[in-house]
Amino acid sequence: MINILTGEKGDGKTKRILEMANEAIKTSHGNIIFIDNDNKNMYGLHYNIRFVETSDFPISNYRELIGFICGVISQDNDIEKIYIDSINQVLKNFDSEDLKKFIKKLASLSQKYSLDFFLSLSVTADEIPYELKDLII
Repeated sequence: MINILTGEKGDGKTKRILEMANEAIKTSHGNIIFIDNDNKNMYGLHYNIRFVETSDFPISNYRELIGFICGVISQDNDIEKIYIDSINQVLKNFDSEDLKKFIKKLASLSQKYSLDFFLSLSVTADEIPYELKDLII
């Protein structure tokens, strides 16, 4: 399952995705991963959530981010949910076509490994491609 949290910068998406991850850990039977572009939100997460910062890694497009996510998945067979905050910050050049391709790859990983993905994007719901509108939460 893939869920997209949208809103303009400053709308509280980060706070909401942190709350979602912290709530999920209470009922999760597997591990939860939180991916962010910096470590400023690391201490807002429950200590059982694995925090992964991307700024130390050369990720510049959605393909490299998929490779990074695959690396995270390969290290832990018990992952249940992956939260990715601020996709726009992790990937600086990211358009709607890239988003569709990225979501398609995530959907494949989600199905193959029984993972749920939660993404936050600094865009309005109107800017999300029509094909992905049903993923907006």
